[in-house]
Amino acid sequence: MKQWVSAQDGLENIRLVDAPDPERLRDGEVLVRIRRVSLNFRDTEVCMGLYTHHKTLEKGAPIVPCSDMCGTIEKLGPGGSGDLKEGDRVMGIFNQTHLTGQITEKDMASGLGFPLPGVLAQYRVFPASGLVKVPEYLTDDEAATLPIAAVTAWMAINTFQPLGRPLAGAGRAVLLQGTGGVSVAGLQIAKALGLTAIITSSSDVKLERARALGADHIINYKTTPGWETRVLEVTGGRGADVVFETGGAGTLAKSFDCVAFGGLVSAIGYLSGKQDAGEGADRLNANVRAIRRNATLKGMINGPKDRFDEVLDLYRRERIRPVVDRVFEFEQAPDALKYLFAGSHFGKVVVKVP
Repeated sequence: MKQWVSAQDGLENIRLVDAPDPERLRDGEVLVRIRRVSLNFRDTEVCMGLYTHHKTLEKGAPIVPCSDMCGTIEKLGPGGSGDLKEGDRVMGIFNQTHLTGQITEKDMASGLGFPLPGVLAQYRVFPASGLVKVPEYLTDDEAATLPIAAVTAWMAINTFQPLGRPLAGAGRAVLLQGTGGVSVAGLQIAKALGLTAIITSSSDVKLERARALGADHIINYKTTPGWETRVLEVTGGRGADVVFETGGAGTLAKSFDCVAFGGLVSAIGYLSGKQDAGEGADRLNANVRAIRRNATLKGMINGPKDRFDEVLDLYRRERIRPVVDRVFEFEQAPDALKYLFAGSHFGKVVVKVP
């Protein structure tokens, strides 16, 4: 079989190699023929050797990158495989041992695409417990986008909500930063739950696309650098109940300034930087920012399998169609990663696997 391998030394250095076809399956294992892979910013960091902020994960040997796939079950191993059968279309959960509740350190060792081998390959063996069935109405391209984007977006909104009782209603507002995979999935989920959705971008074209998906308020953060004030204005001074904090160092202070009292700032990414600004910047401590809005800052590392099942129920019920920006051929995987890293996409980038 063919698979892509990264030595974590640059996007331009990933290599397409031949590897032995999987043969023996152990109890509870499943052989999946991978059809589509969707890309995440994390994948670019892994390939560039920059995914170093989790101290429990150490940079190691060359690895098959990427975590999100849609595929077809070709063979079931001995032992129980739940309700899975040959021919089923499936997706993998990100951390393969994270089935319910709070993620733990041991679950971090089961992350696809690092530290475990990922899915940018023609075949992969999974534990049956690490797979979920694809909603029948979704294409392979659409389904491949869900494991990180949809689950992270769902948890960003509902991490403190009981299972089966998501946040809902137009009286609650969600602020989405940017138009990458998680934010666009968050927009679609928020509207399906009847929430008020506010989204930011530096592109008016992308903002109009977001409006077409149902965004209630759009803000260009380049032409409106005080976007946090605008968020307060459109919410009648109340602020956003949930903030998708994808910017990091360059946006966190403003996120705290426009979160509602008692609201949630969901720390998802750090596209504006991992290091706080130096001298001359607003250096007010995060503790003070949290206290003055009585807010919670919660780090997001995807979510467990049972919450994946929960958000899939919403997708099936509301027939949500994930947004696929562009599909690349398997041989174009390096170009696909570079395209994602450049940040010009709206929604998700997918690679077709032959």
